[in-house]
Amino acid sequence: MKQPLEILLLDDEPVVGDRLKPALEKHGARVETFTDPKLARERIREKDFDVIITDIRMGEINGIQILEWAMERSKRTKVIMITGYATMQLAREALTKGAFDFIAKPFKMKEVRAAIDKAAKALKSEDRKTGR
Repeated sequence: MKQPLEILLLDDEPVVGDRLKPALEKHGARVETFTDPKLARERIREKDFDVIITDIRMGEINGIQILEWAMERSKRTKVIMITGYATMQLAREALTKGAFDFIAKPFKMKEVRAAIDKAAKALKSEDRKTGR
């Protein structure tokens, strides 16, 4: 039996978590949602997640900082960035710093699921190589 993906979802707009969490859980993932980047950062310190989905613009702590903290904690974690302020420069910065994928808002659920499926395949491939 395969382990469910452990996903942390961070967006300062509660509606994003309210919409995504049930849809992702329906597909077998375990999802923890956060609207406060500080609380999400603390949780990332406590637990290794397979996938982190984070908004970029959130106030005093932004998604790029969350990405950097997540990468320091676990190179294995796949970070998917979502934003309503998508620019090529922002996408390039996020991908250069290690983001796995970048999705512009408003997004369709199938776009998020496709990014998560791609992340799951990458994790499975990496785990096979490292013997996890």
